[in-house]
Amino acid sequence: MKSLFDTISYNSSKLVTKTYSTSFSLATKMLYSSIRSHIYNIYGFVRFADEIVDSFHDYNKEELFNRFNEDLELALKNKISLNPILNSFQHTYHKYNIDKDLVDAFMNSMRTDLYKTKYLTEEEFKAYIYGSADVVGLMCLKVFVKGDNEKYNELKETAMALGSAFQKVNFLRDLKADFEGLNRSYFPNTDLKNLDETSKQKIIDDIELDFEKGLIGIKKLPNEAKFGVFMAYRYYRQLLKKLKKTPALQIKNARIRVSNPKKVELLMRSYIKYQLNLM
Repeated sequence: MKSLFDTISYNSSKLVTKTYSTSFSLATKMLYSSIRSHIYNIYGFVRFADEIVDSFHDYNKEELFNRFNEDLELALKNKISLNPILNSFQHTYHKYNIDKDLVDAFMNSMRTDLYKTKYLTEEEFKAYIYGSADVVGLMCLKVFVKGDNEKYNELKETAMALGSAFQKVNFLRDLKADFEGLNRSYFPNTDLKNLDETSKQKIIDDIELDFEKGLIGIKKLPNEAKFGVFMAYRYYRQLLKKLKKTPALQIKNARIRVSNPKKVELLMRSYIKYQLNLM
C-alpha cells in the first residue's frame, strides 16, 4: 500500500531531524501536530543535501550530489520517490505549493559548497545565505501560513531575516570545523586566522539586527507555528549570547554549545513568556 510507504517516509524525515539536531527537533515538537510533520519533511531534505557536501569526504561528492538532485527533480515531477526523504519532501512541496525557485536556490548554494571555500564580498555572502538559509525559512513559512499568500508576502522579509540569523550563528559557532576541516571561510573581509574582538563584534551586531527583524515576524505567525518558531529563536539567541561572551580566540579553537539542561530551561522560560505574551 502506498500509504504505508508514505508513513515510512514521514517517519524517516522525523528520525533524521531528531538524530541530527536535538535543538531543531525540540522546537519542531512545539509546533501544532497539523504542520509538524511537514517541517520534519523539509528538514530531512535540506539535511541530506547538506550532508553530501559537508560530510561524505571519502566519496565522490559531486557524483552523489548530482544523483540526489536528479532524484529530487524526478520526485517533484512524478510525486513519488523510492528515497523516503525525497518522497516525504515532495508531499510537503505539493501540498503547500512551495515555489520551485526556493528549492533551486537552496540546491545551488549547496552545490557551491562543492568547490567554493571563500566569500570575499558582501554580495557573494548574501547570495549564499539566501540560498542556504533564507529559502529554508521561506519553505517553512509556506507551511506555517497554510496557503495564505497575503500572509506569506507580509512575513516573507522577516522569515528571511530569521533564517539569516540562524545561519550566521551557525557559521560563527562552527568557525573551527569550517575553517580547519573544510577550509571554508564564509564571513567576508574577516581574517579567521587572526579573528579579534572587533571583527567578532561586527559579526554579532549584524546577527542581532537580523534577530530583531525576525522577532517582528514571529509575533505575527499563526498560533500553530508561533511558539515553535519562538523556541528556535530563543535557542539561537542563547547560543549567540554564549558566543558574545566567549573570547574570539576560544571561538576559533572550540565549538560553543548550549547544554541539554539549558535547552530544557529555555523551553520552560519561553513557554512562560509565550503564555504571558512577553515575546
